[in-house]
Amino acid sequence: MSFIGNILWFILGGFLLFLMYFVAGLLMCCTIIGIPFGVQLFRIAFLALCPFGRDVDVLSESGCLAMGFNVLWVLFGWWEIALVHLLLAFLCAITIIGIPFAKAHIRLMKLSFMPFGSRISC
Repeated sequence: MSFIGNILWFILGGFLLFLMYFVAGLLMCCTIIGIPFGVQLFRIAFLALCPFGRDVDVLSESGCLAMGFNVLWVLFGWWEIALVHLLLAFLCAITIIGIPFAKAHIRLMKLSFMPFGSRISC
């Protein structure tokens, strides 16, 4: 079932999400300071490519460095990505067919709000 969901996700806009996150990651990696943020954008991009069959675990014991980077992530405005995924989840949940896509956007929202100290599990 996750294979069919990933194919539909890819066709209905998942590839565009992947491209946007990937290009943003490349732009962030142009500077040395932005490399940790670019790596997290690459992680979000590859989750956006095929989100079905995967889950995001936010680790509670990730340390103060991950917490500091998450604070910088929020201060620099990357929290808007999580807000967009929340809005898209609400729009997808309007129909019964869109509920699995809404759940995928919720997973992406969890990763895009606090990317440092989180793990993508299969």
